[in-house]
Amino acid sequence: MTQSDSYLARIGTLIRDARQHSGLTQAQLAAELKTSQSAINRIEKGQQNLTLDTLARIGSALDSELVSVATTTGPSHLRVKGGTTLSGSIDVKSSKNAGVALLCAALLNTGTTVLRKVARIEEVNRLLEVLESIGVRTTWLNDHNDLELVVPETLDLAKMDAEAARRTRSIIMFLGPLMHRMDEFDLPYAGGCDLGTRTVEPHMTALRPFGLKVVASEGSYHASAARGVAPERPIVLTERGDTVTENALLAAARHEGVTVIRNASPNYMVQDLCFFLERLGVQIEGIGTTTLRVTGKREMRGDVDYAPSEDPIEAMSLITAAIVTSSEITVRRVPIEFMEIELALLEEMGFRYDRSEEYLAENGQTRLVDITTHPSQLRAPIDKIHPMPFPGLNIDNLPFFAVIAAQAEGQTMLHDWVYENRAIYLTELNKLGASVKLLDPHRVLIEGPTHWSGAELVCPPALRPAVVILIAMLAAKGTSVLRSVYVINRGYEDLALRLNALGAEIETFRDI
Repeated sequence: MTQSDSYLARIGTLIRDARQHSGLTQAQLAAELKTSQSAINRIEKGQQNLTLDTLARIGSALDSELVSVATTTGPSHLRVKGGTTLSGSIDVKSSKNAGVALLCAALLNTGTTVLRKVARIEEVNRLLEVLESIGVRTTWLNDHNDLELVVPETLDLAKMDAEAARRTRSIIMFLGPLMHRMDEFDLPYAGGCDLGTRTVEPHMTALRPFGLKVVASEGSYHASAARGVAPERPIVLTERGDTVTENALLAAARHEGVTVIRNASPNYMVQDLCFFLERLGVQIEGIGTTTLRVTGKREMRGDVDYAPSEDPIEAMSLITAAIVTSSEITVRRVPIEFMEIELALLEEMGFRYDRSEEYLAENGQTRLVDITTHPSQLRAPIDKIHPMPFPGLNIDNLPFFAVIAAQAEGQTMLHDWVYENRAIYLTELNKLGASVKLLDPHRVLIEGPTHWSGAELVCPPALRPAVVILIAMLAAKGTSVLRSVYVINRGYEDLALRLNALGAEIETFRDI
């Protein structure tokens, strides 16, 4: 194979992985690019020469910097000098998923909404672009990331920034608020018709009782809302999803009657949304349980000030970095209610740490602690590790146990039953010296302990596995390179800089 052929094969593999992560078939990507499925097939097999313009269009369609090389700046990469020990203290930032939900919830209120310490990540930036395009005034107030939103009486959805909307999966949470403001509207989404129908159906279980009808066409949802329709009995969600529960809450918030939601997610971002809605005058019973009783308000015109709580997934990321590098650090402002299962499992594996007394987050509700980690000799757990809906082990925290298990003595099985392909990306740890065996698309077997060694990898298109690889690089001897880290920037704010403040040596660079 020539060097050119090898390059094309590598690019083709990256495009295939990014497409699969986006949930698109080859035919759907072909339709987006106005080409044939056979052309996409050739590209993914490395059998098609590619111009920079073609790569840029593929990158835009897949929302992936993996192939966006035709921009003026190009993708950013990380160079990691591994084998260093971390020390010091670090605060956990506010919840990404709560912040995204609250941006959507702000559409309910025609007063002024101020959200405190909002994560300035790419997912938030895309939502703000959408909100601004339809008439919402958004202002960053200070260096603390306090954000002010002023929603007009009338929104201009015809001017919606469709490109920004297609780059955020959170756009589906506009359905709940917008159904109260207009009889018909369209929302762009990424992907083809089949994907759209499948994605929206669980949400329709929640929203149909309020009179909302949604039809997924090529690239957009067409929604129509019937006035005067109200749930006649409790809404039973067919899946205990976070965004599905949030959409049901957003719809119920401006329904003047009582709405009962069963099989609701009680996860951290749902609780933050409930606390925010209470500030707007909505009455909610059962917060933190799977049954919510919501008494809504027809109009919301007040000024509201709210601080979302800290992010348990970021807390897990930082604790994992300490474990893998055998470091003693203090992770402050850990939302303990959403970390107790993870910490109990880590204790079973031999993890030693100190925990402060509990104190309240700025929302006055969420319980926080400070965790001080200690270098620990880890052993594999007796049983497999698998996620469950809250209060079980968080689905987004599961990948971190892959790199932790690689440090432990013995064999550990991880069962990622929720996602079809995420476990596959964990095998990338093998390139850094780990022993991760893929049993099927949902299960991996990890043998430890690992003697990490540096390598150059391309960032997988899945957020948590990408951060897991970065953490492994912190422990790997020598210098590692993680290429095209846009996916990390979507979910973490200044992660490299903040790890450097603890003693890591991570350099951000771009190709010339």
